[in-house]
Amino acid sequence: MSLRTFAQDLPHLNFRSFVEALRRDNDLVSVTREVDPHLEVAAITRRVCETAGKAPLFENVKGAKNGFFRCFGAPASLRKDPAQRYGRLARHLALEPTASMKEILDKILSVAHAPPIEPNVVDTGSCKENKIFGDDIDLTAIPAPLVHKSDGGKYIQTYGMHIVQSPDGKWTNWSVARAMVDGKRHLVGAVKTGKDCKWALALGVPPAAIVAASMPIPDGVSEAGYVGALTGTALDLVKCETNDLLVPANSEIVMEGTLSITETAPEGPYGEYHGYVFLGDAVPCPRYHVDCITHRDNAILPVSASGRLTDETHTVSGTVAAAEIGQLCKDAGLPIKDAFPPFEGQMTWVALQVDGEKLRAMNTNSKDFSKRVGDLVFRSKPGYVIHRLILVGDDIDVYDGKDVMWAFSTRSRPGTDETFYEDVRGFEIIPYMSHGSASKDTGGKVVSDALLPIEYTTGRDWEAADFEHSYTEEVKAKVLANWESDGFD
Repeated sequence: MSLRTFAQDLPHLNFRSFVEALRRDNDLVSVTREVDPHLEVAAITRRVCETAGKAPLFENVKGAKNGFFRCFGAPASLRKDPAQRYGRLARHLALEPTASMKEILDKILSVAHAPPIEPNVVDTGSCKENKIFGDDIDLTAIPAPLVHKSDGGKYIQTYGMHIVQSPDGKWTNWSVARAMVDGKRHLVGAVKTGKDCKWALALGVPPAAIVAASMPIPDGVSEAGYVGALTGTALDLVKCETNDLLVPANSEIVMEGTLSITETAPEGPYGEYHGYVFLGDAVPCPRYHVDCITHRDNAILPVSASGRLTDETHTVSGTVAAAEIGQLCKDAGLPIKDAFPPFEGQMTWVALQVDGEKLRAMNTNSKDFSKRVGDLVFRSKPGYVIHRLILVGDDIDVYDGKDVMWAFSTRSRPGTDETFYEDVRGFEIIPYMSHGSASKDTGGKVVSDALLPIEYTTGRDWEAADFEHSYTEEVKAKVLANWESDGFD
């Protein structure tokens, strides 16, 4: 086995290997009884997300035939062990499962300005082990999951990536967007291309590829090259059977065909990552015509049961958007040390940790600084999905939701410490946009300054009233040394 072939089988570059890595981590439950894709698969997955349980591998899915397919739920949700809370996401990026969120985001951003490592195009791959063409395809007969009871249909695509080319063929884009079964040979979903085009959907792809496909990478930049730079390894891609698009060669499942913007169908409703299913809320979306399906033997379909905290839509999509926002601010010379979306904000907030010393050197004030940050972020591609930026001091750990909420609720005065934006593009999926009191797609954004005025001039004049800051080192050491013998857990 060559070194390159070996690399393609590492967990961050091979979904099958990733699943086995979680098994070795004791972070997988193999469910061998028959499980129904009609709600049951997703119900187990959703409860796993809400309890930080082990990832479920459904080995015996009702309706599966000839190895097509098993299901794997909660691929990037949280672990219960605090020391490995982000272990699944870390495994996406070749990091140890004990990696902190800061280490994960630093890894993602480590190649922000690095040259891409372009993919290798190979003759074949494990995704070609089985092939189904034309009228032999029946999407209504496969065990696509019904994820929530009030969804508009069965969603085969919740954690894969769409692959389309720009109209001039010079740029290939990978993106993560849901897709619903719409008849024997059609899916319907919300990928926007501007014209009818060739299309592929790859499911069970290299985990690092899903991270890249979730990022707001600038138009014209290839996700495949970004994955290469991120992992230090050129990704193996293979040509589709019925068009010339390239897909990861070890994908579990590949669907290929055409995307039509002129032919639409109702899509939804669906339980979104903000935690709501709006009953009967279907919208016309482009249809995908499926000409061919290829898949690995005993294929695995990844399933994300999105909703309230905490699932892949929060741990992956939210964190990579925040990472890009943080990098954007740094590149613009702003004194931002770290950026993270507190999960309590349901992926609508990003907390920005401000370097106090550099802030004071700018000789600025709250209004001017807030406007400078807001003008930059809310008019950028990464800032599209985020509606509240919270500026916090460097005494606040942006990766700790309780810390962020403490600063926000006690240091940001409603009204006077807020800078509102009603003239920027809004993210229409957020419930207060799509079903709120004003425009669905414009405005509704705010910078909340949780820096007290003195932090702009001379620096903090307080200490936190907590165990860490209110007691001497001698007293703290004594308390901790006697903690268990005193009878405390």
